[in-house]
Amino acid sequence: MSLFVCHGGPNLAIEENEYTDFLKDLAKGIRPKAIIIFTAHFESEVTAISSINNTYDMIYDFYGFPEELYSIKYNAKGSPEIANKIKDLLEESGIKSKLDTTRGLDHGSWDILKIMYPEADIPVVQMSVNPFLPMEKQYEIGKALRELEKEDILVIGSGATVHNLRIVDWEAKEAKSWAIEFDNWLVENVEQNNLKNLFNYQKLAPNAKMAIPREEHIVPMFIAMGSGKEGKLPKLLHRSYAYGTLSYICFEF
Repeated sequence: MSLFVCHGGPNLAIEENEYTDFLKDLAKGIRPKAIIIFTAHFESEVTAISSINNTYDMIYDFYGFPEELYSIKYNAKGSPEIANKIKDLLEESGIKSKLDTTRGLDHGSWDILKIMYPEADIPVVQMSVNPFLPMEKQYEIGKALRELEKEDILVIGSGATVHNLRIVDWEAKEAKSWAIEFDNWLVENVEQNNLKNLFNYQKLAPNAKMAIPREEHIVPMFIAMGSGKEGKLPKLLHRSYAYGTLSYICFEF
C-alpha cells in the first residue's frame, strides 16, 4: 500500500477540521517501520534521497502565516540504511539518484506527518520530485520502490490535486465548480486505474491548466500510484476542500 495525501496550506498543522480528523484516524490503522515521503516542496533534477542519521532540521518554507507555525517542531529521525536501499532500487531500474545529507523537512512533509504521527517516532526518508519529467516517468520512480511494502515501509506522495494559489478564495465556504469538475475526472480515472488517460491529464481533464498551473504538486500522486500494490485498484479515502479551490484528497494505492 502507498498513499497520496494532500498537504494543503502550512496552517493545516494547527487546524482541526474534517480532514485533520480523517488523517488522525487513518494513521491509527497504519503503523509502518519507516516512511518515505515525496514532497512537492523539494525539487531537484536528479531524484534526491534524504540520508539523515539524526533528527531533521525544520524548514519553514512559507510567508505571512500565523507566528505559531514558525515554532513547530517535528523531531523525526532519518535512516541512512533505508536511503541507501532506495538508491539501490532506483539504480536497478535505471533511475539516477543522489543522497542528500543536509536538507531539513519542509512543510510538505511535516505538515501531514505531525497530524498523522505526532510522536515523530517513525524514521522518515524525504525525497525530491522533478516536475519536468513526463508522468510516465514519475510512475516509474514509484514502481521502482514497490517491493518496499514487503518490508513494511510506507510510501507517501505529499502534494495536491487542485493547487492554484493565485486564485485561492480565503473567504469561500464551498468549493468552486471548476475545481470539482477537475477532481471528478481525476478521481474517476484514478479509481479505474486508467493510466493512459491520467498520463495525458493535461489534454484530457477539464480545467487542468487552472487546477494545476505547475506540476510539482500533482507529481507525488503519480509516484505514489506507481509504488502501489500490483493488481490492486486505487481507492479514494477522503475528499474535501478549503478556501474554494484547495483540495484535500487522499488516495490509497
